[in-house]
Amino acid sequence: MDNIASSGAYHSGKYRNLLAEYGYDGKEIADRLALGWEQLFGDREETRIYYPTGEDMGYMLDTGNLDVRTEGMSYGMMMAVQLDRRDVFDRLWKWTYKHMYMDEGENAGYFAWSCEPDGTKRSHGPAPDGEEYFALALFFASHRWGDGAPPLDYGAKARELLSACVHKGEDGIGHPMWNRHNKLIKFVPNCEYTDPSYHLPHFYELFALWANEEDRVFWTEAAAASRKYLKLACHPKTGLAPEYAYYDGMPNDERGYGHFFSDSYRVAANVGLDAEWFGATEWMREEARRIQQFFSDKHPEDYRRYTISGDPFEEKSLHPVGLIATNAMASLANPEGEFARACVELFWNTPVRKGDRRYYDNCLYLFAMLALSGSFRIWHPKS
Repeated sequence: MDNIASSGAYHSGKYRNLLAEYGYDGKEIADRLALGWEQLFGDREETRIYYPTGEDMGYMLDTGNLDVRTEGMSYGMMMAVQLDRRDVFDRLWKWTYKHMYMDEGENAGYFAWSCEPDGTKRSHGPAPDGEEYFALALFFASHRWGDGAPPLDYGAKARELLSACVHKGEDGIGHPMWNRHNKLIKFVPNCEYTDPSYHLPHFYELFALWANEEDRVFWTEAAAASRKYLKLACHPKTGLAPEYAYYDGMPNDERGYGHFFSDSYRVAANVGLDAEWFGATEWMREEARRIQQFFSDKHPEDYRRYTISGDPFEEKSLHPVGLIATNAMASLANPEGEFARACVELFWNTPVRKGDRRYYDNCLYLFAMLALSGSFRIWHPKS
């Protein structure tokens, strides 16, 4: 276990309720978390993104693009297992496994990243950010509730998926989701560049415990590689990361995604949760401070696309509420930081988003509520 830091909730079993530490009332925090779930998963048309269908299924709708994405489905499953909603978890997983799972072709073993709400595949390609969230949500479900009959044999499905992510292509068919040499996650399996916001070393630490035994060293190495990589990809002054980047950390702007924009917002949240679970390093504390300082003099209505060095474009942010949420979540890496409380206060005073673009913002919003209230937890196997 030397790969895992000696601090953080993994070792202590204690999760910081940073909202309470900052003086927010305990009942209000609990009420806000419950409200967030109800707003996303209830029947309020102006905020909901979850839609039950049939007798035992449901999906998360990307309300801006009117499709169902592995990103949203895996996020919904993680929210459901954190809040002990097995009914919703199973509906989402059944829909995912029926409509998104690919059992033939070069991507067999992966999930189609985009489907119509009726289940028709819009793409036969996968997106690794969905797969890594599926895997950990399934492990947590197995540990919290126990496994059921297929496809609700959560732990087995998680191990099968992670095995495909590592070993796909060894028979000459398809491609792995991680580069097996440098241990870095790819943007999509058949490319050789990455997305910094996909890097979840805190997930890989847990995969190293629960994946197939033959792959556990790989996941230990992947955790170390991703932590090292994030230091390269995040700008040393602003803390901003590009949406797409090469393996050396340099922005990849071949398709116009070499700047700080929607995907990039998740980096701050990921650093915060990694710090909460496995302990903050000095770099994590500095990364949180830098990005929070960068936005300290900017108003949400004027958030924009930026170069990673901080130069603004005319283009406004598509998801300002999501950016507020992720900057607040970064406070877990540096709770005593100069800008940490202000970022959390801004988040606390910001409601969930309404309207067509609400899906991505509100997913990040509920993750921040879970994390900042000490409710985004590691679920271990029952002894």
